[in-house]
Amino acid sequence: MARTLSKPDAAVTPWAHNLEALGEIVRNQRLEHGMRIDDAAALLGVSSNVLSRLENGRPVGSDRLFRVLIGLGLDMLLVERGDTAAAMRAVDKHVNRDASPHADGES
Repeated sequence: MARTLSKPDAAVTPWAHNLEALGEIVRNQRLEHGMRIDDAAALLGVSSNVLSRLENGRPVGSDRLFRVLIGLGLDMLLVERGDTAAAMRAVDKHVNRDASPHADGES
């Protein structure tokens, strides 16, 4: 029986305040690319076990974490805790601007 992929979750935010949130972001990005976990792991050069642990909020080595992030087209931005709210507003503003129908300047 063929396995079907879950749908990406539009509610996932880019704010990874813990390992579980980081795992949700990684899983969502993989699903956005339409990849099963075993196919993604092979493409990224990590084991399925490593990718599964990461997606489930469990620790993995930083080398493997960055291999997955880079391979899925993700970057990591670190900000001081006191600046998190301002950074999230800036990200939301940027994302919403890019998603608007006239983001390219056309009217």
